[in-house]
Amino acid sequence: MRKIMIGVMGPGSGATVNDLQNANELGKFIAEEGWILLTGGRNVGVMDAACHGAKSVNGLTIGILPNENEKGISEAVDIAIFTDMGNARNNINVLSSYVVIACGIGAGTVSEIALALKSNKKVILLNQDKESQRFFQELSPENVYLVESARDAIATTKIILRNMGNGKW
Repeated sequence: MRKIMIGVMGPGSGATVNDLQNANELGKFIAEEGWILLTGGRNVGVMDAACHGAKSVNGLTIGILPNENEKGISEAVDIAIFTDMGNARNNINVLSSYVVIACGIGAGTVSEIALALKSNKKVILLNQDKESQRFFQELSPENVYLVESARDAIATTKIILRNMGNGKW
């Protein structure tokens, strides 16, 4: 059976302290569930915090990098996939994830959420931005879930995975 990969997407240099704390917790919780963490793999923001959280409890991390080399990679990435695709790699991020958790909000995160929804993926929004929450819920009410904490995001992920009902769980 294919391993479960959960994508954690969020801002890089624009991440807030709250985003970083949530991302770190998400990484830990994902690893504790035995799932694989997938991020953008860079050494900044939500990507880095989530990877460090997962590694702190011996989780497996995958980074889908925008460039063709090791420059800017998080030291907490176990498996690095170099794309040389810039932001186009966002589509790989979302298509490879069973569930996408958007932790915080930024331009790149918005593109990942939109790509996920366009592909009929389930997206969990862990941010305090009411406008983005409203926008994405109106775009795809059946695929967008709002949560208040990393723990809630994991509980919602479990429900989504159970409801996928295609014999994988």
